Amino acid sequence: MKTNYFTSRNTMKTMFITAIIFLAITHVKAQTIYKTSPGPTESIKVLGTSNVHDWTMTSTGVTSRGSFKFEGGHLAALRDFSLSVDVKTLKSDHSSMDNRTYKTINADQYPKIIYKLNSAIVTLVSKNKYLIKTTGDLTIAGATQIITMEVTALVDIDNSITCTGTEKIKLTDYKITPPTFMLGAMKVYNDLDIQFNLVYKN
Repeated sequence: MKTNYFTSRNTMKTMFITAIIFLAITHVKAQTIYKTSPGPTESIKVLGTSNVHDWTMTSTGVTSRGSFKFEGGHLAALRDFSLSVDVKTLKSDHSSMDNRTYKTINADQYPKIIYKLNSAIVTLVSKNKYLIKTTGDLTIAGATQIITMEVTALVDIDNSITCTGTEKIKLTDYKITPPTFMLGAMKVYNDLDIQFNLVYKN
């Protein structure tokens, strides 16, 4: 009887340890680090207006990564997310405007625009489509502001995740004086729209 009792305890102990290992492995598989890979369809755009015309600056030099967690085949959480853009990869149709913009936001001293996620709430909208409500820190020209942003995430058949969205910011919130061009004839307005289309792969 003693032998059977201890054998049973050892068997249960082995099964318990196996279950823990299985759950740990499952957790690791379900929570995966995704990164962006540069491509022609991936970009961040900064759209603005002036007293003369609208303008757009586009960057494909985006570096970003995040931990996307899946449960039961569905996206459930986003953690440890960060994004950076090299300021001098932002380009418009006019090099003179680009150079003036780099000078205005002091790109030599602050060469990157950086975003770090603080929290995220993921909601299933439809099959493979999710709404992610985020709060994070956006740093431009050395000044940081907390922003809330809604991101649409589409999970493709190859498990890549396409994230899109738009966020409005004001230059003065980052201690940036809206620049002028052509000896003051063109004046950039304070409000900007940031649009992004980014593809994440593990």
